[in-house]
Amino acid sequence: MLIRCVIVISMLCSLAATGVTQTQGDAAKIFKANCALCHGADGSGNTGVGKSLHAPDLRSPETQKQSDAALTEVITNGREKMPAFGAKLKPDDITKLVVHIRTLAAKK
Repeated sequence: MLIRCVIVISMLCSLAATGVTQTQGDAAKIFKANCALCHGADGSGNTGVGKSLHAPDLRSPETQKQSDAALTEVITNGREKMPAFGAKLKPDDITKLVVHIRTLAAKK
């Protein structure tokens, strides 16, 4: 019985880890398809388009200190030169993008 419990717990942990990895992979794909042109793959904004539009560095303390709700608002409704993505992306995908943006600061 104990061995079965250990096996089940191991399987659940493995599935949970896979789900997190898949979510991160999904977020990276969504970011690449919708955000990287301006913000760059690393979020720096250091692209031709990003420089011309003055796209913010998503890794910066100024961006990172914004609440998840504020980032969700900007992605959903746009701001200044940034287009709104609320009609193009599902709310769950926007949430994944916010989580992905949080990971960019650690890669700086």
